[in-house]
Amino acid sequence: MSNATATIPSPVGALTLIASEHGLRAALIEGEREGRVPLEGPLHEDPDHPVLAEATRQLDEYFAGERTTFDVALDPEGTEFQQAVWQILRAIPYGETISYGEQARRLGDPRKARAVGAANGRNPISIIVPCHRVIGASGDLTGYAGGLDVKRSLLALEQRVHTGAGQLTLS
Repeated sequence: MSNATATIPSPVGALTLIASEHGLRAALIEGEREGRVPLEGPLHEDPDHPVLAEATRQLDEYFAGERTTFDVALDPEGTEFQQAVWQILRAIPYGETISYGEQARRLGDPRKARAVGAANGRNPISIIVPCHRVIGASGDLTGYAGGLDVKRSLLALEQRVHTGAGQLTLS
């Protein structure tokens, strides 16, 4: 099966979107480690693909401070455990953060914080599946595939919009 792809500009760098016929498979931030997200099948450029067009629209609204939730169809590849971890990510409210330990607790086993962190690191759908909302137990920003500067920018955007402080221009 062939996957459609499009690259779109964003305030945090170019985003490469990849979709199957069922939904968004990946949203990758420019500069991510090559091969971090394994994808099956060939890719073909198709910015008009309905899933890619919808993801682009929703991401544009997010960066404009007009969207706090995403409802584009998703189709990420991952193990059953990874899928469960990513589902918890989607439940973290906009503008809020939790620790890896809290995410593991929500998964049902607080001892799995490291495994949760590893699964977050394999999240193929950056921003839309908001692994940037997970921080270290001490409150420090920890690993993010797009880099800590991008994570900091996304959290600042959400905090600014969440508290009603107006739109933030990301650099």
